[in-house]
Amino acid sequence: MQATMEPDIKVKNNTTPSNNSASLFESRPPSLQINDATNGNEAITKKASFDDNHKAMVGSSSDPESGLAEKELPSQAPTPVHHDRPQSPNGGLTAWVQVVAGFAIFFNTWGVLNTFGVFQTYYETGQLFVESSSNIAWIGAIQSYCVLLGGLIAGPIYDRGYFRHLVLSGSFLIVLGFMMLSICHTYWQALLAQGFCSGIGAGLLFVPSLAVLPAYFSTRLGLAMGLAASGSSLGGVVYPIMFYRLLVIHDVGFGWAVRGLGFVALVTLVVPVCFMKMGAKPIKPRAIFEWTVLTDWPFLIFTLATTIGFVGLYVVLFYISYFAFETHAASAEMAFYLVPVLNVASMFGRTLPNALSDKTGPVNLLVPGAIICGGLTFAMIGVESLAGIIIFTLLYGFFSGVFIALPPVCFVRLTADKSKIGTRLGMGFACFGCGVLVGGPGGGGVLGIDPANLQWTSLWVYGGTFAFVSGFLLAGLRFWLSKGKLVAKV
Repeated sequence: MQATMEPDIKVKNNTTPSNNSASLFESRPPSLQINDATNGNEAITKKASFDDNHKAMVGSSSDPESGLAEKELPSQAPTPVHHDRPQSPNGGLTAWVQVVAGFAIFFNTWGVLNTFGVFQTYYETGQLFVESSSNIAWIGAIQSYCVLLGGLIAGPIYDRGYFRHLVLSGSFLIVLGFMMLSICHTYWQALLAQGFCSGIGAGLLFVPSLAVLPAYFSTRLGLAMGLAASGSSLGGVVYPIMFYRLLVIHDVGFGWAVRGLGFVALVTLVVPVCFMKMGAKPIKPRAIFEWTVLTDWPFLIFTLATTIGFVGLYVVLFYISYFAFETHAASAEMAFYLVPVLNVASMFGRTLPNALSDKTGPVNLLVPGAIICGGLTFAMIGVESLAGIIIFTLLYGFFSGVFIALPPVCFVRLTADKSKIGTRLGMGFACFGCGVLVGGPGGGGVLGIDPANLQWTSLWVYGGTFAFVSGFLLAGLRFWLSKGKLVAKV
């Protein structure tokens, strides 16, 4: 053992080799040396190819100490580079085309969901079927829940490269839902067509469309998502106005009014079908459930707070139009137009805060939005005039926009491992769906079933309390993440 170690000791102490090539050769680990060390020229010849590659990596020098310097660098294999995750281009024609396609998807998913207020008002008249407010609200609640829950299923399918299949099948189901609703005459038929068919179709489109944009944007991701999310507001303007004018002004009947909406969906969904594409297939498909969230308290608190906020949000979205109609504060026509007014204001509420979130942080904007929505809902207790309802609708539409546009950005900020964003988006929005179920049908239960004695004050207290609790939880999370700092980007 001693005899074999002596040559190595001599090599390490040899700081003045006869030539640089010999020093480079001797200083390498023994596993790389050629056994025939007595013939230096032959050894150098046999190792010439290796020396060229080695010098190209670590450099060469005429300084005798260069051999020692190279010896100190460990011999390691090059780190493999993954080329299937390119950096975000953060703009460009292709990237902005994806935003336009995302706008079309939001137009036909959340835009359709935001239209349910006018359907609630129409169904309440009993012209199609007779059901309680709570039962009618289940149609819109299930539709919304299917959209939010669909991400759990669509996310893993997207990761396996089947984005085109999701877009095609989701678009087909949305259009089919409209066409089937147009021939419905009973409550259960409407529940299946509008609630489940359209809802599942929108669910197949929604979360994958969110997963596409981060592949094209980095520092301007908030702006890109805000612009895409504003499509839901425009859809919430176009669809209810079109439905009312076809139904009442042109008197084409419920069937053709709904078919008209279906044709609009068919045309606008051509954009994502033809032009939207995933930036890069993920290295590893996501799981349906990501277990590390159970120990990620910021993620858990944010999801709980936003779910509670969705309860208050859907109380207003489902019942503001019916409130104006039933209390005779507005004409039937104006009651229908309140939903488009709310969505026009929401368009700005979903774009401007997202653009600001790139500089201020998304949670900093979500906190005041939730608290203001709670205050506005409580203010509805004293509103009796049309002017008051319109002012409320405009303000609530603007500040409630943060609940739709900012949660995806917050999830990105709260997820350190970006490869898990898709799974966490699906899980988070599935939880939000529980808030929709509690807000819509739950609000109908609070309102009551006696048309002569509807509990509107109790309804606004119900919705406002949930919004306030959401805002206070988000405020606590904000100070936790900022470690108590008043001014911090969170």
